[in-house]
Amino acid sequence: MAGSTGIAGIVSWGRPVVRAVRRARLRGAVAGLAVAAVASGCAQGAVSGPAGGSSPAAGPVPSRSAAPASPPDGTRTPDGTRSPDATRAPEGTRSPDGRKPPSAQEAHAARVAAARRWRLARVPLVPPPPPEVKPRITTRKGFEVDGHEELGLPPVFTTVPTDRKVVFLTIDDGAEKDPAFLRMMGDLKVPYTAFLSDYVIKDDYGYFRQLQRAGAGLNNHTLHHRYLPGLSYRGQQYEICGMQDVMKERFGERPVLFRPPFGNYNRDTLRAARSCGVRYVALWNEEVFVDRWDYREEDRRIRPGDIVLSHFRGRDEWKGTMPDMIRRFLDKVTAEGFAVARLEDYL
Repeated sequence: MAGSTGIAGIVSWGRPVVRAVRRARLRGAVAGLAVAAVASGCAQGAVSGPAGGSSPAAGPVPSRSAAPASPPDGTRTPDGTRSPDATRAPEGTRSPDGRKPPSAQEAHAARVAAARRWRLARVPLVPPPPPEVKPRITTRKGFEVDGHEELGLPPVFTTVPTDRKVVFLTIDDGAEKDPAFLRMMGDLKVPYTAFLSDYVIKDDYGYFRQLQRAGAGLNNHTLHHRYLPGLSYRGQQYEICGMQDVMKERFGERPVLFRPPFGNYNRDTLRAARSCGVRYVALWNEEVFVDRWDYREEDRRIRPGDIVLSHFRGRDEWKGTMPDMIRRFLDKVTAEGFAVARLEDYL
């Protein structure tokens, strides 16, 4: 607490002060001075959160001159549940590397500092814990193929059925390998899912292993990003199963999530995907770029559970960088009261 400096100054006077106080019989005055110093120090470090008891993570990023606010006891996520870092870890609990987990105040201060460092308008909201009962994923109406249910083909979906105010960020292909993006997402601790194509990631698998170690989900976007409905069943199977093999070899597992290039598929696509171990086909409801948002729905609104698409791109194709895109994405969803959750946690 900021007031500790005042206390240290008083204590350091030692016995001469005590003798002086006794001679002057001013014990009460000195005690009042100490209390005033502590109160003054605490006040200097205090920044009040938003009214109504909502999470301070939803508020604007404090200026550099202001000390970061500590979240009040019982900080809540957008759906009203307790946020994962709003409760201290049990006494003595340590992380796998032997370090003690940060307290709620330390975790919040780190989020505030990261948001300021990456020039976000607001501190991103903390997502609620993953649901204990996973929602049932079904194919969106109008996205079915002939015999979809009868053949047991993977569901094709654009939105996860949930009442929680969460959205899911997904990023496709892997063409741009921006180290600043890697640092930004590691700093902000924002979850996301990547759908990778081998022809653009094979020059630097190590970059995507770093994403994986930082918590990103890595999934299948085919070997060569071909227009799948133009291929035979065997051709599609080669593209999808071949990428499953690459994912297993390079990243340790065959994904259950798949996204067809351009969002195009037919019945053979889904049959081939199922034969390769795919359980879900994830499309999207919005797409975010450096300079704009595109929407599938006519009302141009974000809904709870929406999947948002972006791409690994840089200045060669965009009017900015991947951190610029993430800034646009986070500023909008946070301002509208949405947290970013991990798609795999809901499947």
